[in-house]
Amino acid sequence: MSVPSAQEFHWQSLARLPSGRVYHSLVEVGGLMYMLGGCDAAGRPSPALELYSPEEDRWLSLPPMPSPRVGAAVAVLGKQILVVGGVAEDQRPLKVVEMYNTEEGKWRKRSSLREALMGVAITVKDGRALAVGGMGADLLSRGILQQYDLRKDVWALLPPMPTPRYDATAHLLGNKVYVAGGRQCKRTLKVFELYDSETRSWTTLPNIPCKRSYGGVFWDSLGRLCLLGGLRKGGGHQSSKFTNNVNIFDTNQGLWLKSEDTVSMKTKRADFASAFLRGRMVVAGGLGHQPSVLDTVEAFHPHKRKWETLAPMAVPRCSASSIVIRDRLLVVGGVNQVPSSAHEILYVKEEECL
Repeated sequence: MSVPSAQEFHWQSLARLPSGRVYHSLVEVGGLMYMLGGCDAAGRPSPALELYSPEEDRWLSLPPMPSPRVGAAVAVLGKQILVVGGVAEDQRPLKVVEMYNTEEGKWRKRSSLREALMGVAITVKDGRALAVGGMGADLLSRGILQQYDLRKDVWALLPPMPTPRYDATAHLLGNKVYVAGGRQCKRTLKVFELYDSETRSWTTLPNIPCKRSYGGVFWDSLGRLCLLGGLRKGGGHQSSKFTNNVNIFDTNQGLWLKSEDTVSMKTKRADFASAFLRGRMVVAGGLGHQPSVLDTVEAFHPHKRKWETLAPMAVPRCSASSIVIRDRLLVVGGVNQVPSSAHEILYVKEEECL
C-alpha cells in the first residue's frame, strides 16, 4: 500500500473554539465532531456541548450538559452520545450518566454508575457500552467492568478486571476488549489485560515493555497496539525524563515486537496528539526537553522505516484532544501556558479539506 509523502501532509487552521479548553472529550457522530465539557482558563469544569460545522467553519453551541464535567468517558450508541463519570466542579468523581440525542437535540439523565468514578475507559460492543476501571472518591483504583444496555437503561456487572486501575486505554477487536496501561494512585502501570466477551473471562497479556505516562496510544490498520513516547519519570521540567520509545503489540502473534523491529521517534516528547493516519503513525506537539511547548510534527514511513518531519502546527500546545474523521486528524484545544482555543486539521493535499 502506498502512503503519502511527508510533503503531501498539510495543516489548516479552522475556526477557533469559543473559549480556551483542555481535558474535553471529542466524538464523531455521522461524520461530524462533537466536543463535550472540559476545563476553562479558571479551572472550572464546563457544561458546554459544541458541534463543529465544516460547511460554515464555525462552532455551533448545542444544549449544555446538565452536569459540567472534565475528562468524561464518552461512547457513541447509534445517534446518541453517552457521557459517563468524570470530574465535577468540586474536584470529585461523578456517578452521573447523561445521554444526548443528536437527532432530537435533547439531553436525558440515564441510570447512574454504581459509584462515582473518574478515569473510566470505555468502548462499545454490539450497541452496548463497556466501561472498565476508574478511580473512586477514595482515590483508589477500581477493577470494575460494567456494561450499559441502552434499551433497558441498566448497568450490568461483568467479571472484574484482574488489575484495578484508571486512565487505561480500552479497545475492542472482534469479541475481545484489550485494556492497556493505566494508573494506581500516581503509579503508572505496565499491565496489559484482555477480556473475552464470549467466555466472559480475563487473560493477562505480556506487560508493556516501557513504563510511560502521557504517551501516544492508538491502534493501526493491522490491529496492532502502538504506544509512543511519553514520560518515564515525572517531577519538575528539568528532572522529567521524556522518551521517544515506540512499543507495538501484535495481536496475531500475541507479543510485543522486539526493539530492533521498531523505530524510535526523532523527538522525545509527552502529552502530544497522536494518530494512525493514511498508513502512517503521526505525533504532533506536546512537551519535551525543550524549554517551550512543541509545535513539531513527525510521521513514520513504514516502507522507508524512518520518522520524517512534517510541517509544524500553527499553534504549539500540549494536552490537546484529537480525533481522526474521514482520514483527517483534528487537534482541538490544549494548553500553552493557558488553555488554547486553537483548532487545526492535518490532511493530505490530494484531497479536499473539510
